[in-house]
Amino acid sequence: MTAPAPARSRPRTAALDGDTAYRLAATEYARIHAVLRNLSADDWNRSTDCPGWDVAAMAAHVLGMAEMAASVREMARQQRLAGKAGGGIDALTDVQVRMHAGLDGPAIVAALEATTPRAVRGRRRMSRLVGRAKLPEEQVMGDIREYWRIGFLLDVVLTRDVWMHRVDVCRATGRELELTPEHDGVLVADVVAEWAQRHGRPYRLVLTGPAGGRWSSGTGGEELELDAVEFCRVLSGRGSGTGLLAQQVPF
Repeated sequence: MTAPAPARSRPRTAALDGDTAYRLAATEYARIHAVLRNLSADDWNRSTDCPGWDVAAMAAHVLGMAEMAASVREMARQQRLAGKAGGGIDALTDVQVRMHAGLDGPAIVAALEATTPRAVRGRRRMSRLVGRAKLPEEQVMGDIREYWRIGFLLDVVLTRDVWMHRVDVCRATGRELELTPEHDGVLVADVVAEWAQRHGRPYRLVLTGPAGGRWSSGTGGEELELDAVEFCRVLSGRGSGTGLLAQQVPF
């Protein structure tokens, strides 16, 4: 196996401005509420694209992450529990799933709806206070090792995480995925910009669907055309990609 490349010298920062970032966050929370609120009892047990997680486990993770963002005390508690389990994102998400394992679907939805307004406020407040500080743990994306500023996690990644899990739930339950240029199109465009910066090579990209668009840089590069949601799924590791589509982006 090839060793990861040397770490980036500068921590990764958010490209989105704060107003846009938290408009997207609030809308995305509202959209996943709408999806989860309309699930049947059987839907909560359906398997998702995340191995080992059914819809209930995925929703429990989304709830746990929102609770963590809403409260500094809860953030410290979850990180302490994750640290006892070995640390890292997998340990943290496992803590979030286990702490809500006793809730049924409607209870998860009710808790999420009560928590997400505080999560948006908490994320924005924390980003203003400590957003330029560096997260202590190194992140590995494919062959890239890097550090992130806290603002990149709060402003960007936590919204992408909810968005991708909304995609996951809709795929698992056969629900129609709500997509609009004003919301999903902005999220996807930010993913494209980061993807292009990460691979740094010429390309021409056409993404189809309501969240799609056209982007290019340089000449003589790969020419790609695919659905916008599938593009993001591939970059997240949920699908396989070759060439420039092998470049991962965090979700």
